[in-house]
Amino acid sequence: MKLVVFSSDGKSSSERDFANVPTFEGDKGLQALKEVIVAINANNRQGTHSTKTRGEVRGGGKKPWRQKGTGRARAGSIRSPLWVGGGVVFGPKPRDYSKKVNARVRRLAFSRALFDRCSAGELAVIEAFQAGVAKTKAMNEVVTRIAPKGRVLLVDAGFDAVTSRASRNLERVSLQDAAQLNTLDLAQYAKIIVSTKALEAILARANGGKN
Repeated sequence: MKLVVFSSDGKSSSERDFANVPTFEGDKGLQALKEVIVAINANNRQGTHSTKTRGEVRGGGKKPWRQKGTGRARAGSIRSPLWVGGGVVFGPKPRDYSKKVNARVRRLAFSRALFDRCSAGELAVIEAFQAGVAKTKAMNEVVTRIAPKGRVLLVDAGFDAVTSRASRNLERVSLQDAAQLNTLDLAQYAKIIVSTKALEAILARANGGKN
């Protein structure tokens, strides 16, 4: 598959053929892609939400008024769910949202996501991110030449501190290490810019390496 390869400054580009980019036909891998993205989002949930039932809310032990003769509705506690400050009926409690997906399905989903982005022209390759570019303005110029608009993910096989510092104030730009790249990362950005070194690691994972 041919991908566009940009120079380090983003000013020149050429097409280069990458033979080991995974290819798919039809809908193969789409169900795995959906399952993995759902699982990643579920695993990112903390599940620490908690509400109190009427038995856990403080107070309400005394009956607010007698059962009959007042003209008001019967009430046994001021902590009834019907009252302000009362308990919550069937409210959320701490729970584990995590989902388990086996390695074969994860690898299939990763490869399918990579194929979709490459075939759509939404993945660009840069020879290398310029080392020593400490200015946010300079980094923004490089990114804008390759991806003028939309959210952008930069992927490298380990970013140096200078590049990270130059990119962190760019609102639409995120950074990810090639070893940590997952299926959700491949799916949620308008444009993905990877270094040639990072692409080698990504293709190795997609073709049976550790995923």
